[in-house]
Amino acid sequence: MSALAESVAPQVPYAPQAARIENDQQALEVAHTVARALAEDASQRDRERRLPYAEIGIYSASGLWGIAVPREFGGAEVSYATLAEVTAIISEADPAIGQIPQNHFYMLDVLRVNGTRQQQAFYFQRALAGERFGNALSERGTKTVADYRTTLTPDGDGFRISGTKFYSTGALFAQWIPIVAKAADNTLYVAFASAQTPGLSVVDDWSGFGQRTTGSGTTTLDNIYVEASAVVPYSAAFDARPTTVGPIGQLIHAAVDLGIARAAVADARRFVRERSRPWIDSGVERASDDPLTLELFGKLALQLHAAEALVERAGRRVDAAVKESTAQTVATASIAVAEARAATTEIALQASTRLIELAGTQATLAEHNLDRHWRNARTHTLHDPVRWKYIAVGNYYLNDVLPPRHGAI
Repeated sequence: MSALAESVAPQVPYAPQAARIENDQQALEVAHTVARALAEDASQRDRERRLPYAEIGIYSASGLWGIAVPREFGGAEVSYATLAEVTAIISEADPAIGQIPQNHFYMLDVLRVNGTRQQQAFYFQRALAGERFGNALSERGTKTVADYRTTLTPDGDGFRISGTKFYSTGALFAQWIPIVAKAADNTLYVAFASAQTPGLSVVDDWSGFGQRTTGSGTTTLDNIYVEASAVVPYSAAFDARPTTVGPIGQLIHAAVDLGIARAAVADARRFVRERSRPWIDSGVERASDDPLTLELFGKLALQLHAAEALVERAGRRVDAAVKESTAQTVATASIAVAEARAATTEIALQASTRLIELAGTQATLAEHNLDRHWRNARTHTLHDPVRWKYIAVGNYYLNDVLPPRHGAI
């Protein structure tokens, strides 16, 4: 694969110029502004399963999709604690939109860790210009999520790729579709293919009952051709040395679940205060004064704040591991992220379930669409089994066993 660093980077037209965000504080302020716009029709988009093309345009034009680009390439290089909070803010407004750039940021870190200087310069500039990276990673029907059938075969100065992907979150909205494929020696690479590549097609056949507007459907790769300069090592991000690629991908997922939980708690508060009736045996005039409701809501608030703290802590651990990536720092970051993922999974499911219980029968009416919070939480938290997070955390603290390094996301 020596040609990877020697060939010229591929060219595609620029997307409409994105704004340039300079620092963490600005990123958070812009995120709140964008979230307000995205929240307006979020329930209706879910109900109608209307794909958010216009909303994704607003989101990426804001400059938020470029905030993880390193400063030396013109980006803000915000902390990963900030990136997680930005994701949570957007996900509270619309978790489907919050999930869509997850693989975008994941691939930016693959480039940071494994890309050549030329590849970094080219693709980081694309991200800063407002172009989006989708996802053609996972496949259905393989033994595990880490098994791949998609092949990468040399062809002249470049490569041919054949295979079928599913769960292609973001691919429908992307200018670039990163594809994980294996070479003849089973080494994995990522090929950054233009969405306009002949033989590449993305079909919106995602039928999940939650996260309905992520466009997470099928990507077909019919012997497509990519230049050598578009191919970046992938296995090496996990096998060759400790890197933050895995923890960063997981951290963003935790932030999506945190956003879902925040939205569910906020809707529970609003509905109980404004619409719910007190139970006849409570002896109170307002549902919000029911002591049993107060107890349950207090527990939700406590769980939510604990999850928020764990996500922020995990972001700081990831930041430390980015600055100095050793087996121990990456393991520490991975465990912190695993704790955050466990906590956000639990509160997202708990809050979206308790919302209906606390709000009462009215909350089940289709006109309110409050079940979307549970549907989104139940769907997104299946991304990888949280039960294995507890095993990794327990083994680390009890037996000093470092967690496995892999890209299962």
